Amino acid sequence: MSAAAEPVVFEYALVRVVPRVERGEQLNAGVLVYCRPAGLVQALIRLDEARLLALDPDADVGAVRAALAAVAAVCTGGDAAGQAGADDPGRRFRWLTAPRSTIVQPGPVHCGLTTDPVGEAARLLEQLVG
Repeated sequence: MSAAAEPVVFEYALVRVVPRVERGEQLNAGVLVYCRPAGLVQALIRLDEARLLALDPDADVGAVRAALAAVAAVCTGGDAAGQAGADDPGRRFRWLTAPRSTIVQPGPVHCGLTTDPVGEAARLLEQLVG
C-alpha cells in the first residue's frame, strides 16, 4: 500500500474578461495555476461567449479569444509564447498575474495546498468558472 502524496503549496488566479474597463463588469474565463514544487504553470480557459456579449454586445469575441489563447501560450512556454516563453514557470506566472488594464485581466493571486497540482486547474475551472 502506497502512502498518500504530501500536500504541496500552489497559487492560482482567475483570468477575467472585462469588455468595457470603464464599467468594471467582468466574467471569469479561466484559471492560472502555479506550483513551484511541481515546476508547473498551467492555464485552462473557458469563455462563455453569450455572457460576454450580454455584458457588451459589441465585444470583439475573436480578439478576446486571441488574448486568452496568448495567456495559455505563455503558460506552455516555448517559441509560441514570445519572449516570455523562455522564462521559468514562476516568472511566467508572475508576468501573467501582474495587474493590467486590458480586456483580459488576472484576478488576485490565492494560495492553497494540493496533492494533485496537475488536476487543480480543472477543479478550479469547474468551481470558479463553470
